[in-house]
Amino acid sequence: MKLELFDFDLPERLIAQVPLEKRDASRLMVLNKQTGAITHDTFSQITDYFQKGDCLVLNNTRVLPARLFGMKEDTGAKVELLLLKQEEGDHWETLVKPAKRVKKGTVITFGDGRLQAVCTEEMEHGGRKVEFQYTGIFYEVLESLGEMPLPPYIKEQLDDRERYQTVYSKEVGSAAAPTAGLHFTTELLDALKAKGVHIAFITLHVGLGTFRPVSAERIEEHEMHAEFYEMNEETAEELNCVRKEGGRIISVGTTSTRTLETIASAHDGEFKASSGWTSIFIYPGYTFKAIDGMITNFHLPKSSLIMLVSALAGREHVLKAYNEAVKEEYRFFSFGDAMLIQ
Repeated sequence: MKLELFDFDLPERLIAQVPLEKRDASRLMVLNKQTGAITHDTFSQITDYFQKGDCLVLNNTRVLPARLFGMKEDTGAKVELLLLKQEEGDHWETLVKPAKRVKKGTVITFGDGRLQAVCTEEMEHGGRKVEFQYTGIFYEVLESLGEMPLPPYIKEQLDDRERYQTVYSKEVGSAAAPTAGLHFTTELLDALKAKGVHIAFITLHVGLGTFRPVSAERIEEHEMHAEFYEMNEETAEELNCVRKEGGRIISVGTTSTRTLETIASAHDGEFKASSGWTSIFIYPGYTFKAIDGMITNFHLPKSSLIMLVSALAGREHVLKAYNEAVKEEYRFFSFGDAMLIQ
């Protein structure tokens, strides 16, 4: 399947640069995956599209303030470090700019010297493995020195870093937010519970590979990045119960979807408590085993994310919906509007 089949024209002015004042004030497009019918609404009315017995699955990962600005200890040259993945102890895989300044053995100092990074290995494409040295508790030091790793298409400064976190974020470890969940408020989740909708949580720590474009001309040749996921016993039991009783499972975001499909694929459609690394690549032709629908944002042209959405709702239906979104001037990407596919 050719990459160009997932392209569409997107005016740059429709890329949302800042979040709306109210999380649930965003627009909501509802797409019928069977017919392609489109309904326009607002996210605050999302409860209208759920029934008692349905289950909403949320990714409770929390974004690290993973972008650090420091200087080389020996020369004072400025260096930017982006945390990608924690390995053992204080060893991390990172992305460095400019990478040519950082060789094995280079020491980078941040802030008042409470945090240092020693390069232990040089990797391709600006990747560096480092070992951190610090005083105190690492995540507290990171909170005081780090900045949110906003996607490259967001040029504006984020005034409140909590707006790049979901209201239910808990498990620290992501390099990017599961942005479909940014629309939810505590009040909206309470309203869904009051209607008899189950709320379940999984964890998938989002990596920067989320933003990497698909470069292979044939999408089957694309290799997905691996991300860590976890589902506990409580969530597995709840999902199996919902399925048994005929309720729908609606995932929030591509991260929740990939986690659920990874687990269901490994257990013949059942949900079991598990954790590990997933590099599942979902594109048209894939048979879904876990979800009945999903809530998601509007994604980049030619991205693995729009391919996943197309696998669920059909490429023709999705591209028609995206063209409608452009026509109606929906806001796109991380701080943009939402789509419910059911």
